[in-house]
Amino acid sequence: MKIEPIVWKNSNVCVIDQTRLPHEFVVQEYDDPEEVARSIETMIVRGAPLIGVTAAFGLALAAQKNTSPSLEEARKSWSRWTERFHKTRPTAVNLFWAIDRMKKVSARNWKDVNEWKKKLLSSAQAICAEDILSCELMGNHGQVLIPNGAKILTHCNAGALATAGWGTALGVIRSAVKAGKKVSVWVDETRPFLQGARLTAWEMKEEGIPAQLITDNMAGHFISRGEVDLIIVGADRIASNGDVANKIGTYSLAVLAYENKIPMYVAAPLSTIDLKCSEGSQIPIEERAPKEVTEVGGQLIAPEGFPARHPAFDVTPSRLITAIITEMGVAKPPFSHSIRELFQQ
Repeated sequence: MKIEPIVWKNSNVCVIDQTRLPHEFVVQEYDDPEEVARSIETMIVRGAPLIGVTAAFGLALAAQKNTSPSLEEARKSWSRWTERFHKTRPTAVNLFWAIDRMKKVSARNWKDVNEWKKKLLSSAQAICAEDILSCELMGNHGQVLIPNGAKILTHCNAGALATAGWGTALGVIRSAVKAGKKVSVWVDETRPFLQGARLTAWEMKEEGIPAQLITDNMAGHFISRGEVDLIIVGADRIASNGDVANKIGTYSLAVLAYENKIPMYVAAPLSTIDLKCSEGSQIPIEERAPKEVTEVGGQLIAPEGFPARHPAFDVTPSRLITAIITEMGVAKPPFSHSIRELFQQ
């Protein structure tokens, strides 16, 4: 099954509703940029690369809906939408990268409003196409690191559903399978939003890749018994020193990998690397609603009114990471040097 998490169709933004998976496959069709922004906030779409692509299409939609006859007025009113999308989620840097790219396109010297609208749409479509290509290239680079017969542990969902297609961490696994390697996957359920149980498990089933679901607190057990050969995850923001912000629980896995001397790989496009951020402590960590911890599927699982915390991400220090896989190649320690080399290619 070819998974297309987002497409531009009939002048609308169409996305797979990831809150309905795995039980229902529903495509939401939006003709209002506010609905697109809310789809990011409510995690109908999620995953750092896909958030960036979605914001780009949302801004393209905002331009198409703009009725100002003057290019100057159109740009002015459109800029309010860049601010709206900027506020949707704070951690995934791909969001801000995509917004900045769309703003630069908007600011160019176009002859009229119609040309401005066309160029913003073509830019969003280019961002989408480039994301798919970068994931495929990432997969090609990363699969070299995957031994035949590997037992792989992954966390959250860094698959086609987290990108415009193919995936980052799961893209590497897909590429390994495509290269003829036999692998199996341990799928962390990823509390509290269950992206592993709901989304990664669904993707692995659709692909026919052997996989088993485990609760997050089982990982150490299986690693200690030699039943995990490597861990591979995605990322929402990577600092220039190689510190990685990813779904909450990633840091714990990195410590387990380090203690048990197995590789800890991160797969992410260059758009996830924030060169302005020198270390992980500078990465803003999104705090989501406590009810996502106290409820599962709308069912209360804790005493009513009981307080809870929900940081959506944690930061893994670069010293615990074996390599960072990108579309331009694989960065290895020292990351401060190897990451900058990737941007110079």
